[in-house]
Amino acid sequence: MPEDEFWRHKSLEEMSREEWESLCDGCARCCLIKLEDEKSGEIDYTDIACRLLDHGLCRCTKYAQRTTLVPDCVDLTPQSVRTLTWLPSTCAYRLLAEGEDLQWWHPLVSGDPDTVHIAGISVRGRIVSEGEGHDPEDRIVDWPV
Repeated sequence: MPEDEFWRHKSLEEMSREEWESLCDGCARCCLIKLEDEKSGEIDYTDIACRLLDHGLCRCTKYAQRTTLVPDCVDLTPQSVRTLTWLPSTCAYRLLAEGEDLQWWHPLVSGDPDTVHIAGISVRGRIVSEGEGHDPEDRIVDWPV
């Protein structure tokens, strides 16, 4: 198997930091504000994006400092992706943790970072910014799941 398809022959734990980071497809769905029902544990996604998200690039503008600047930002690890129920079903980390392969639109498969946007998987063009006075209860959406 070619080395450039590392995700097909390495476990999440065996990946280098560079390989791990390259699994992020740039959809930014994990950067959406989510609401959790305290009684049922059900998670609702909103179309409100973290204040650090670049809406066009679908990338964090302060990635290295994100967990300091946004204390509830989750740092994904091989362990956490196996337990985070709110990760979208399209998330590469979740797919690989569940023994699935990457989708055709993933940049590692397609060779093009824009296919995630072309396929309609990313949040590009569908979000508003946190801190603009939006009530999360009024911004619940079903498309990220």
